[in-house]
Amino acid sequence: MWEVLTDFAAYSAWNPFVTRLVGPVEPGARLEMRLVQPGGIPGNFRPTVLVVAPPSELRWLSPLLPRGLFNGEHRFAIEPLAPGQVRFLQEERFSGLFAPLLHGLVTELGRPKFDAMNRALKARAEGKG
Repeated sequence: MWEVLTDFAAYSAWNPFVTRLVGPVEPGARLEMRLVQPGGIPGNFRPTVLVVAPPSELRWLSPLLPRGLFNGEHRFAIEPLAPGQVRFLQEERFSGLFAPLLHGLVTELGRPKFDAMNRALKARAEGKG
């Protein structure tokens, strides 16, 4: 699963949410990301990679508004369960001045997109997508 998650060049082939992700998988790297947001509206973001810990964690920080107003720290975690079986976790933490106001709205609107990405990642990792 780690290989699929970190193969950014292939995202456009399988990922219904993050349709473009460019940049190195290394701490401190600035990525170029294109999302299909709720309503089908594309959005461009420039997250900074915070943690790369193969094969278990990838994390980045993306200012969603000017830095300090509303930031999203996104974490992907892969936990081994049994041989050939893992648990995949995707979570986002918000910070900044507007976080208390926007957290619920962004979480609710984004949940279907994150769920679709999770299903597509699973299918891709299992060779079904």
